Amino acid sequence: MPTAARLVAALMLAATAALVSEMIKPLMPEGMDFGWFTWVNTGLGALCGWVVIGRRAGAGVGAAVGHGLTGLGALLFWAILLQAGYEMLRMSLRSRYGGPVEALEDMVRIAIDHAQLLLTPQLAAVLVAGGILSGLAAEIASRHWR
Repeated sequence: MPTAARLVAALMLAATAALVSEMIKPLMPEGMDFGWFTWVNTGLGALCGWVVIGRRAGAGVGAAVGHGLTGLGALLFWAILLQAGYEMLRMSLRSRYGGPVEALEDMVRIAIDHAQLLLTPQLAAVLVAGGILSGLAAEIASRHWR
């Protein structure tokens, strides 16, 4: 059921995903085509905010911080998995792999590389702050607009 807390959580986590997606672009190799990168991550942020954070809002401020970080974790998991899967599929269509096991192994390597990129201090700070603020904003929305 739609609630104000779900909407606020979705918007906040989507904004966090969009901001971090734009911050990642300069860290990648020059000339890389990002295509729908920011839009896909923004959509995933909205979905994780709605489902993970918004559904749990209303349990108190301490729980809201935990819910925000949980939503952020879900966003990172799905975004890294989806982007690594897309990259693996793109390379497999160019016949780079000898078989499906090799492709899946490379997908794991790509996912690890993407996760390591997120460990830069600026990106990590924005991610953690965005997750916490998303949880707190959803908590405030759940208290004021029941």
